[in-house]
Amino acid sequence: MSLCGGPDPAVAPRLLRPRAARMARRPELLCGAAIVLGCAFLVALKVTCSRAKDVTMPAKLPVNFFSTSSPVIDLFRGQLDYADHLRQDSEIVLYFFYAPWCGQSIAAREEIERVASRLSDQVLFVAVNCWWNQGKCRKQKHFFYFPVIHLFHRSFGPIEYKGPMSAVYIEKFVRRVMTPLLYISSRSKLLDFLSNYEPGVLGYFEFNASPQPPGYLTFFTSALHSLKKDYLGTIRFGVITNKHVAEEISLVRSGSVYLHRHVNTSLIYPDDIMNYTAENICKWALENREILIHWLRPHGGKSLLLNNELKKGPALLIFIPYNPLAEIHPLLDEITKVALQYHNCNKNQAAEPDLQHLGDPDSPAFDSSVPDAHTKLSETFSITKYPCCNTVVLPQWHSISRTHNVCELCVNQTLGVKPNKVHVPHCNFLEIEAALDSFYLQEHTFFQVISNTIECSNFLSFYSPFSYYTACCRTVNRHFLSFLSSEKTIFQTPKVAFSSHGKKDNTQHSIPHIEDKNCFIPDLPISGTNITGLSCRTNKTLNLYLLDSNLFWIYAERLGASRSTHLKEFAAIVDLKEEVHYVLDQNQSLVGSTLENFIKNFSILYSPLKRHLVDDPSGHFPEQRVITEVTTNTFRDTVFLSEKNVLLLYYAQWCGFCASLNHVFIQLARLLPPDNFTVARIDITRNDLPWEFMTDRLPTVLFFPHQRKEQSVKFPEDISINLPNLLKFILHHSSLSSSEPCTKECLHKERVLQQGHISHLEREIQKLRSEIRALHQAHDQLEAQLSEARREEHRLQQQKHTLEKQHKTLQLHSEQLQATYNQKNQELLEMAEKLQELADASENLLKENTLLRILVASREGRLQSKDETKESLQSEQITSEDNDVSLSAAPATLEEKRIDNADTIETEHSSGNRTE
Repeated sequence: MSLCGGPDPAVAPRLLRPRAARMARRPELLCGAAIVLGCAFLVALKVTCSRAKDVTMPAKLPVNFFSTSSPVIDLFRGQLDYADHLRQDSEIVLYFFYAPWCGQSIAAREEIERVASRLSDQVLFVAVNCWWNQGKCRKQKHFFYFPVIHLFHRSFGPIEYKGPMSAVYIEKFVRRVMTPLLYISSRSKLLDFLSNYEPGVLGYFEFNASPQPPGYLTFFTSALHSLKKDYLGTIRFGVITNKHVAEEISLVRSGSVYLHRHVNTSLIYPDDIMNYTAENICKWALENREILIHWLRPHGGKSLLLNNELKKGPALLIFIPYNPLAEIHPLLDEITKVALQYHNCNKNQAAEPDLQHLGDPDSPAFDSSVPDAHTKLSETFSITKYPCCNTVVLPQWHSISRTHNVCELCVNQTLGVKPNKVHVPHCNFLEIEAALDSFYLQEHTFFQVISNTIECSNFLSFYSPFSYYTACCRTVNRHFLSFLSSEKTIFQTPKVAFSSHGKKDNTQHSIPHIEDKNCFIPDLPISGTNITGLSCRTNKTLNLYLLDSNLFWIYAERLGASRSTHLKEFAAIVDLKEEVHYVLDQNQSLVGSTLENFIKNFSILYSPLKRHLVDDPSGHFPEQRVITEVTTNTFRDTVFLSEKNVLLLYYAQWCGFCASLNHVFIQLARLLPPDNFTVARIDITRNDLPWEFMTDRLPTVLFFPHQRKEQSVKFPEDISINLPNLLKFILHHSSLSSSEPCTKECLHKERVLQQGHISHLEREIQKLRSEIRALHQAHDQLEAQLSEARREEHRLQQQKHTLEKQHKTLQLHSEQLQATYNQKNQELLEMAEKLQELADASENLLKENTLLRILVASREGRLQSKDETKESLQSEQITSEDNDVSLSAAPATLEEKRIDNADTIETEHSSGNRTE
């Protein structure tokens, strides 16, 4: 037995052997034991893990995001239920959902406070923290970005604002929600409403019989729906309250809705086909609106907004400083006028001037005595009498394609009974397609051979008896088109001829195409000053876009705007398909005439505009460089105008393989004679070149031989770029190529040139050898310095270890001193508590001593009064009761003794209290 009372260790192996032999004979016991042990281990692990403490630090309590003096109510604990309660008592409510850590929320906080300081008396501003995990806003709302702005107009909402987080834009949107309708009661207000470039929807309601006529609330709600679906607010809604004003736009029935469009035909809401609901009115207005100028407001994050717009075709981007709260915008009015003229394909040039003329209060149109005022205004908004035309290019398989090449096909709707001027549909693709079908079915009507006349023919529509199609074709030979531009006098006096069954028509209204070079219809030259309808006369139609330069000037700088300009006005045309963009000269002021010339120069077939090449303005390189750095501005001088052989490397900052070739080109520049060769490079990510010199692969090497710069050679891609290969490539292509046999003089020059090259290479080799020796010496010195640095590092490591030990010792001493300090501090606290107790006890004793003195004084007074009473009684009893002296002596003595004993007891009790 062991000393601890257990079995002897020597006996334990003897006891385990028979058990092991028994388990070997029965392996199921071993498996069962293993399973039981495994289960026990899992249970123990689960119990241990379940009792593990939660080490996650709880979130800190949120604090005020807005100041307490701010007009914004800050619900920083996410009390969404209280926010809904506040909304019930307010007509207009703005919710600002934020996250305290979000940088954009912090930046927008000041803008919201500025808006609230101006509109707090009309709008309730509520900020809700939607990030705190215990708030109801975080549990009920699931926002993917911050901040989020929601507006409520009574019970309608939410209307989310997605525009720029700028105070002026937010205030403009809030005011649109506050007053979604403009009330029009006079002709001047109507003309102001219709003269705006934004599409407008007008509703006519009679308020004489009822303050809320039928359909008014539906129309009011449709205006709010438009703001909900289009946060830019491109559609304006107005209400006409005067019957005579409503008749100016053919609205005679209360509840009618009118959509005004400048270029295409204005429409009236078809309530007989569509239900008169707010959603349908809003949907109808959004689908049929006419947008001449698009506002682009990129939000600054990852977005495809610009890419999607630029894919639609060439775009004219105009950057102007814009204040949404300003009442007048002179520059915007000029741009709008240009856009209206550019898109006015029906040539209704009188429409816009009439609007301006009638909008003048001094105009005679406002005089009630003028009888034709009403008629003139009605004709202003009526459908134009000019047809909708399109140019038809005849295919080669057509039977008349040998002579007829281009025809002007027009859709006319003024024949027979004239339809209602409001319900006439505008020019669309289906009508043009029907006209094409009619034209190809009537191909036998053209019998003319090549001539200088225009042949026209009219075809009735298959779908409407009130419209017909007109086709005017010029018979031009295809082979004759190649020299039309040089023979300008051939078609100067064209004549109009009609087929036997055709109807004579005035062909001057047909719309030519600029690609025709004014040959087919010379009476409408493209070089004129008028751009009316230019968008329909060219295949290079522009989409017009406006951007606020106060917010998005960085995009203008990327397009080529000057960074030093104080006037942030800029215009550029971007053609994504052709991968080019043109910049309006910033020395010219951005006015209507400048934009017109810019658009016309782009629209012609051979545009005089030059492609804008992006140059790196930050590239300032020293003059003394082994490799010449080339930019967009220096490319022509360095490469083409130079009298040297030029080897040009295309690289980029992100190209790692390009950087690995730097030492190769540095060695090559040192080997080649600088009088005859130039080694240069260009960063193509920061510098644009003409298309014939651009590349889509990096690195790329081009060689421009002397006197044969147009015969540039590209270094083969299948050969590695190293010094020997580059030398072979340069020497092979730098020799003059001539088909004539070389003379003796030529051979002598070649021999001298080769000898000069050889001597130059020998000198360069000697330089390289001397540099190699210098490198070896520098290598030995560097090795010695490295060994010394290693020894110094070892010594510093030892000092580091010593300092770490001393630091640990000092840390232990510091801990001991801290413990001693804590102990002494505790003792001092205990001593202070005891002293406080003694002070309290002494104060109690003083109070008791004072009370005892008072008691003693009162007792002495009582004893004195008793003595005086005894003396008086004794004198009286002596004279009157001599016989009773013996009888009363005994009780008096007893009473006196009792009083003395009581006084003695009180005195002892008082002395005892004093002793305590």
